[in-house]
Amino acid sequence: MYRIAVIPGDGVGPEVVQEGVKVLKVVGELHDLNFDLTYYPNGAKHYLKSGETLSEEQLEEMRNMNAVFFGAVGDPRVKPGILEKGILLKIRFYFDQYINLRPILSLPGLSCPLKGKTCKNIQFYVVRENTEDFYIGLGSRFKDKRNRAELNLSRELYEIKMDIELELKEENEIAYQIGLISRGGAKRVIRYAFELAERKNRRKVTLIDKANVMSDIYGLWRDVFDKVSREYKGISTDYQFVDNAAMQFVKDPGQYEVIVVPNLFGDVLTDLGAAIQGSIGTAASGNINPGRVSMFEPIHGSAPDIAGKGIANPIGAISACAMMLEELKEYDASDAIEKAIRSVILKGKVRTPDLEGMASTAEMGNAIIKELG
Repeated sequence: MYRIAVIPGDGVGPEVVQEGVKVLKVVGELHDLNFDLTYYPNGAKHYLKSGETLSEEQLEEMRNMNAVFFGAVGDPRVKPGILEKGILLKIRFYFDQYINLRPILSLPGLSCPLKGKTCKNIQFYVVRENTEDFYIGLGSRFKDKRNRAELNLSRELYEIKMDIELELKEENEIAYQIGLISRGGAKRVIRYAFELAERKNRRKVTLIDKANVMSDIYGLWRDVFDKVSREYKGISTDYQFVDNAAMQFVKDPGQYEVIVVPNLFGDVLTDLGAAIQGSIGTAASGNINPGRVSMFEPIHGSAPDIAGKGIANPIGAISACAMMLEELKEYDASDAIEKAIRSVILKGKVRTPDLEGMASTAEMGNAIIKELG
């Protein structure tokens, strides 16, 4: 019995999560798997009604789950950042989900948006560090002549306490954001990237950073990469600065097999990766801490402009279920979902509007279920 926390969230989240759950139940019947689903109401509607994003009691309850299946978060009625930090990032940090895994796998049958490229050119994985870098939440704005701030941060690997004093020489305002990479944090995510390469029969891991400008923070990142890479003799390595990598994603994506990248740059590059794979609606993401509670979601966001219309592509959410099953080591069930998705896309009869079709969210989900049976 697998206990799964389900957070449909905002916008199209509930619509695509519904299809993911349908697929999960069917594949469970076919592969003799049982799922105990616990639904949570957290999102914009819940926040506007109660003022609560996600409580400590709910997080403690989720600690006893095997995984979290998340829909989407974000609503124009709520100031940007409140729901994202209060729900999504809170779960990531609470369970120390230090890996963000993004498969950039173009589906056969989809047209590639890159001229002269096909789905065969876009078949790689991005391993993004998920808890450090410039996303640790330490920052502020100063505009008084004399300013002081106490900064505190508690993570599984370390605790930070520091004071900042700043004096402005003239009327001005300063904003700052602190980025941090630890040796332990870098080591565990880089090691995961090499282990992923071994599992997926890939022979190259590419490190991306901006060490030529931010040499301290990303100098440590490279030092750890160099040391860890020596343990994996059959896997070659490559290095790219993030600006060059953005160009290479478009110019020559076929060179990549597995990428490992710091948090901020990974956040940007993975959305670019989703776009070049054919549609952001087909892309899924895993926020992973191996052996502990991990969270899986589509990456398309809440898309409030199409919410309630029943036209959102559920493939990203359904792929997230496949990723979840893979992390739970239910490989046959995971593969069955992925094969069903590929079959539906290759046949081309059922496609949602983002894939230049007319199918509804439910029709796409039903087509994938039919392929499972």
